[in-house]
Amino acid sequence: MEEALRQQPSDCIKVVLFGPESTGKTTLSRQLAEHYDSVWVPEYAREYLQHKWDNEHKTCESKDLLPIAYGQMKLENELAQKTDSVLICDTDLLETKVYSEAYYLGTCDPILETHALENSYDLYFLTYIDTPWEKDDLRDKPNERIKMFKAFENALVTHSRPYVLLKGNKKERLEIAVKHIDNLLKNKK
Repeated sequence: MEEALRQQPSDCIKVVLFGPESTGKTTLSRQLAEHYDSVWVPEYAREYLQHKWDNEHKTCESKDLLPIAYGQMKLENELAQKTDSVLICDTDLLETKVYSEAYYLGTCDPILETHALENSYDLYFLTYIDTPWEKDDLRDKPNERIKMFKAFENALVTHSRPYVLLKGNKKERLEIAVKHIDNLLKNKK
């Protein structure tokens, strides 16, 4: 079963939108996929947790994190086979690890942690908290945005992940991300 958490080989560049809730990751993922006429990997946790919410289980529990991780990697591995240019990932297992540690007293399932650290990406885009916070069923930390941002940034630094900080409006973020992805694509050839 652990094999399902490993990235499958692919020929594409992989970038991850990374950061706290309500910082524009999904919007930018869609924009980038459209810009590159490629595919993006949605955040499986949203689908999984919304289903729980709709069925009267309104809490994410630590036991949910491995099923979320399996679902995320299944999507990523399937969609990575549909492009040879760039795969835009709305999240990754490292993000799930950060949330685990934030919500469950600094702990993370060892299986999740192992694969969060083993899987690799060409670049992370760390989304800053200068976007308006938007309420929905699953978002619950409007007053902890700075703390959560620092947790995400710390994870990238601690685990030596290449990243670019994205600030500004949607257009500015898109322009910065495109510039960096274009450089990756140019160097891939």
